[in-house]
Amino acid sequence: MAKLTATQVASLAKREPKKHTDGGGLYFCVRKAGSPYWMLRYSVGGKRREATLGQYPAMSLAEARLQAEVMKKGLRAGQDPLVEKRKQEIPPIRTVRELFQDWYTSDLCRRLQHPGIPKRIYTKEIDPVIGTYPINDVTPREVRRIIQRVVESGRPTIANDTLMYLKQLFRHGMKLDLCLSNPAMPFTATDAGGLENSRERVLTHDEIQIAFKVFRDRISSFGRDNYLACCLFLVLGVRKSELCEALWEEFDLEKAIWHLPKHRSKTGTPISIPLPTCSSPHLNRTPW
Repeated sequence: MAKLTATQVASLAKREPKKHTDGGGLYFCVRKAGSPYWMLRYSVGGKRREATLGQYPAMSLAEARLQAEVMKKGLRAGQDPLVEKRKQEIPPIRTVRELFQDWYTSDLCRRLQHPGIPKRIYTKEIDPVIGTYPINDVTPREVRRIIQRVVESGRPTIANDTLMYLKQLFRHGMKLDLCLSNPAMPFTATDAGGLENSRERVLTHDEIQIAFKVFRDRISSFGRDNYLACCLFLVLGVRKSELCEALWEEFDLEKAIWHLPKHRSKTGTPISIPLPTCSSPHLNRTPW
């Protein structure tokens, strides 16, 4: 069958929907709606496949033939055009900032209940130092500089968290074959904020009374909502986010039970929390 000419292609583009062969697997495809396009038909592993080259008239007959030859050359070298096209469609990840964004959207948001915590530490502690660095340009010296900045600011716990997220971030990069090593891996907690011990200090009953007296004496600046929140923290013993994000429908006031749902619980387990009646005259007193 004779090959197409540029004049024939221009004429065929205005006719009924049909695939017109130019030979060698190249087709000019006219469809009911939309612009005509060029398509290469080929076989890989005994399976027939079709790869779109481009739309007409943006891609001319000569350009379509050239692109088809490039793809067929790749086929002879063992490259599937569709696979190569999908690779090109994957957004590039070159900098540390792009690596974190990929880690955040593909892993942290899916796995963590509060992905904003590592995002906040990255944004404040890591990104200002190495966010624009190419991934493989980050060395242990940059990691040490980040950690030291946090330690020198007097926040040892945040320094440990920063080191932990740095290790996880570059481990994600290694999974994606974007870096050959993890520059944060040689460091331990002793290089950051030090080993953290469980808190043993608790407020005594007298200290609690003094604290709430100070709250009441300064209620105009401390605020009614903050005072009530402190009262609830004291009698319920829950985490800050669990209380501050609570919804009215979680509370059964008749039975005096707060049903904390599993999606807001740190452990992922629903919890039924009794709502005790307060007998303390200090906490029953209205301070405003």
